[in-house]
Amino acid sequence: MSMKSVKLLYKIGKGPSSSHTMGPFKAVRRYLEAHPEADHLHVTLYGSLAATGKGHLTDLAIQEAFSTYKQSARETLEEHSPRPGDVDIEWRPKEELPVHPNGMKIASVNADGDLYEKWTYYSVGGGDIVCMENPIESEEPEIYELHTMKELLDWCNHNGKTYWEYVDEHEGNDPSFWEHLDLVWKVMCEAVERGIDKEGSLPGPLRLRRKAASYFVRAEGYSDVLRTRGLIFAYALAVSEENACGGTIVTAPTCGSCGVLPGVLYHVKKVYGFSDRRIVKALATAGLVGNVVKTNASISGAEVGCQGEVGVACAMAAAAVTQLMGGSPSQIEYAAEMGLEHHLGLTCDPVCGLVQIPCIERNAYAAARALDCSIYALYTDGRHRVSFDQVVKVMKETGKDLPSVYKETSEGGLAKAVE
Repeated sequence: MSMKSVKLLYKIGKGPSSSHTMGPFKAVRRYLEAHPEADHLHVTLYGSLAATGKGHLTDLAIQEAFSTYKQSARETLEEHSPRPGDVDIEWRPKEELPVHPNGMKIASVNADGDLYEKWTYYSVGGGDIVCMENPIESEEPEIYELHTMKELLDWCNHNGKTYWEYVDEHEGNDPSFWEHLDLVWKVMCEAVERGIDKEGSLPGPLRLRRKAASYFVRAEGYSDVLRTRGLIFAYALAVSEENACGGTIVTAPTCGSCGVLPGVLYHVKKVYGFSDRRIVKALATAGLVGNVVKTNASISGAEVGCQGEVGVACAMAAAAVTQLMGGSPSQIEYAAEMGLEHHLGLTCDPVCGLVQIPCIERNAYAAARALDCSIYALYTDGRHRVSFDQVVKVMKETGKDLPSVYKETSEGGLAKAVE
C-alpha cells in the first residue's frame, strides 16, 4: 500500500460538502467527458447522498455540472445554451450501493426515454470519486512508499529530518506542488477574511445567524486566554460559515471540516508572525497526517461519521501547530494522536441535512482543541502509550460499528432531536 499526493487532500472549491457537492459535480463532468453526445441524463442518488443531498445542495451541483459543461461545449460549436431540466434526479435514501454509502448512478436518456450507458460512481470523501466502469484513481500515481505514522516517524528519526521534508523529497521536484500549497494557504486566508466581515443569516430553513464577526469583535475586548480562544473560534467559524453559504474554501480534509486548520493557522500566524513559507511547510505536514488516515481508514462522514472529518481535521491542525512551535517528530505525532483520539465515536448527524448544526460550531471547538493538543504534546518528550496508527485503526472500526443513522443520513442523533 502506498499514498498519493498531498495535493489531492487539499481541493479548492465551493461548499458546502466535499462528498455531496464536489464529488457529484466531478462525477457528472467525468461522465459527460466520456459521453459528450449525451443531452439528457438520469442521475440516481443512493444512501447518504440521497438522504442529505437536498440540504447539501447535491441536486444543484449536478445541474451546474451538466449546464456548465454543455454551455462550454455549445459555445465552442457556436450553438445555443442548453435547456434547463436536461438532468432528471431520482432519490433513493433507503437503498445503498455495495461499495460506499455515497453511491450514484448516471445514465444517458435517449429520445424514447430509455436509459443506456449506466455508470456507477461513489463519492468516497474529500471530493474524491470512484467509477466502477471507468476507474479514475489509477490516473493519480502513488507517490509515498510509507503509509503509516510509525514508518514516517522512524524515517524522521533515522534521517534527522521532519515530516514536511519527507513530503518535499517526494513531491518537491514538481514545481506545481509548492505552488498549489501556496494557493491553498491564500484561499484559506481569503475565506477567513471574507467570513469575518460578513453578517446576516445562513441559507436554509434553520435561519442560523452568522457568528464569526461578533466573535471576532468580542474577542478583541478580552485578553490572554479568552482572547486567544475567541479569535480561534472566530476564524474557524468564518471559514465554516463561508462553506455553508457555498463559498470557495479548501477541503482540509473535507468541506464539512474546512474551518479547523485555517482557523488555527491564521491565528498563530497573526500572533507569532510566522512567514507564509513556514505556514506552507506546516500544511505539508498536516496533509501527510490526513493522507495517512485517508489511506488506512476514511475521511468520509458517510462511512465513519464526523470522527473522520472534524476528528482528522483536528489531528492535522494539531500536527501543523506543533511543527510551527518547534516540536519534535515524536511530539508532532503525539499531538495528532490526541486530536483524533478525543474525537473517536463522533457522529455525523446534520440537522435538516445542512452543513450547519452541529458542523459549524464543531469546527470552532475542534480548532481550539487542536491548539490544546499541541500545547499538551509540547510539554512532554513525545513518548506515549497509544500511537496515532492505533487510533486510526480504532476509528475505522468504530465507523463500521456506528449505525447508519449516525453517518450523514440525518435520520438519528441531533438531526432527529431537533426536528
